[in-house]
Amino acid sequence: MSDAPLTFGLFSKGRLKEQAEAWLADCGLQLEAEGGERGYLATISGLPDVRVLLLSASDIAAGLDTGELHLAVSGEDLLRERGDTLDGHVLLLRALGFGRADLVAATPASWVDVETMADLEEVAAAFLARTGRRMRVATKYMVQTRAFFASHGVVDYRIVESSGATEGAPAAGQAELIVDITTTGATLKANGLKVLEDGLILRSQAQLCASLIARWTPKQLASARRLMSIVEARARARRTALVSWPAEQDKTAEEAVQPFLARGATRRAQGLLAEVDTLFEVTAALAHAKVGPVSVVRPDFAFEPRSSAGDRLATRLGERS
Repeated sequence: MSDAPLTFGLFSKGRLKEQAEAWLADCGLQLEAEGGERGYLATISGLPDVRVLLLSASDIAAGLDTGELHLAVSGEDLLRERGDTLDGHVLLLRALGFGRADLVAATPASWVDVETMADLEEVAAAFLARTGRRMRVATKYMVQTRAFFASHGVVDYRIVESSGATEGAPAAGQAELIVDITTTGATLKANGLKVLEDGLILRSQAQLCASLIARWTPKQLASARRLMSIVEARARARRTALVSWPAEQDKTAEEAVQPFLARGATRRAQGLLAEVDTLFEVTAALAHAKVGPVSVVRPDFAFEPRSSAGDRLATRLGERS
């Protein structure tokens, strides 16, 4: 058990698979599938103690929830749909910036008097009184729909589980409204639907996640820390730049950049790692202090001694034991 590799779940197909692979490649981590493109096992170059399982999006969410996976990339919408025990089972480590989609409540655009969830509550009550039936809500996201509707006091409805194209349910007479994922809203509009003004349930995107249910060995946790430190170093490098000055002017330069250190910049040898959007302020402060010449370099990676995500994971696992 102590030699077992860390299990890492990734998407097995589709655009999310391509985006996840591109994200790993950007971090200098090349995914290498075993058994060709149709294989369901893979490795990551530079991380020999990580075993990648290529799974469907729903199987990834389930694997994190049951502890069959240690780490994974998963859509937050599917994780939240596992129920209100998510925070006790899964730790969201980092939003990855791809796979963005909104989970929304949408009604027919022809319902001109229904713009908010409060309007929907009134219409639902009137619909029940008039027809003796509750309004039908077509969705694949039953857990989040129930919680969201309850938070807005909407009770006179029933869920129709959607197995196909949810946005077509009202036009087909299968439901009165829907709860579904949308990226641009174009498909909803094409099907004669509109998102309620306060109908946003979740802004979802791909997340790097860790299972709190899985059995973790020290070696597996060390592998997770190594992966997360690389991911964090790449993300840090994308938003920062290294400002350097002559060694003999180090004391004067440090005094000049003190305000930026207070704002989150970090010291390097004869230099400063600063946010890109503060670069002109930093160089102006150094020029005012007559420090120079000053050079600016954009690093590929910017490592810190510790991984903040790794520390959070270790803390949560420690609380469990």
